[in-house]
Amino acid sequence: MNILNDLKLQYKIGDMTTKLIFWNILLFAIPSVAFALLQLFGITISYYNYVGLSNGLNDLLLKPWTIISYSFFHNGFFHILFNMLMLNFAGKLFVTFFTQKQLLGLYILGGVLGGIVYIVSYLFFPLLANQHALLVGASASVMAILIATTTYQPEMNLRLALIGNIKLWHIALVFIVLDFIQLPIENTGGHLAHLGGALFGFIYIKALQNGTDLSSGLNAVLDWFANLFSPKKATPFKKVHRNPKSPSTKTTSKIVTKDKTQQQIDEILDKISQSGYDSLTADEKEFLFKAGK
Repeated sequence: MNILNDLKLQYKIGDMTTKLIFWNILLFAIPSVAFALLQLFGITISYYNYVGLSNGLNDLLLKPWTIISYSFFHNGFFHILFNMLMLNFAGKLFVTFFTQKQLLGLYILGGVLGGIVYIVSYLFFPLLANQHALLVGASASVMAILIATTTYQPEMNLRLALIGNIKLWHIALVFIVLDFIQLPIENTGGHLAHLGGALFGFIYIKALQNGTDLSSGLNAVLDWFANLFSPKKATPFKKVHRNPKSPSTKTTSKIVTKDKTQQQIDEILDKISQSGYDSLTADEKEFLFKAGK
């Protein structure tokens, strides 16, 4: 199995945190390589102008998708590295208590509110007056996930290397304080967007505790689009229903084969959950990849 197939398999069996990390890395790597190659031919395209969130309302009206797209693009290797490490940390904690769909909805909506706070801040704060800037990065979305988890379970104990035992709210507090400290120093709009994402994370959990899932509407729309473009699957064992009185031996053998295959898949997935994906043998990875097709 080559590296590409290995990555495809990890994406297929990965949770929503893994998929979000894949999307962010691909949307960073592919444009970076493609436009770098174009520059060799004297063609320069600033694609951030089309995916980044501008601080101007007029630009948002012309490019409304940027209120979402900005949170999937990054400017620089260390920018995406830090955000993906934090996304992996916060995302894994979040899905301990909530669903994969709620994680996706929170990621997108946290980025949206962070973007709104970013735009509004340029309209009202004198420090940002008469400036033009573009916002990219998943920081607001990651802050939404981190603060949401902290709001729900602030006393969760974590053990960090070189630090030891620490509560989750201590970590969240450090990031909030750092954003406030850096507001007048650099990247003011970006740090305000982080705080906007954090605010949505807090609001999201409070609303959820009162019986309202703010991500349900968005997830319903995403499910509709997913079903729209998903191929329709044929009804399994259709021939059995056509001739229930005389089931053929072929139909029986197919059922047995499927049961054995599913049993082997379940055993491999149990092994992954206990020891991690790297514990699989090459044959097991190959089998799981083929079964996922």
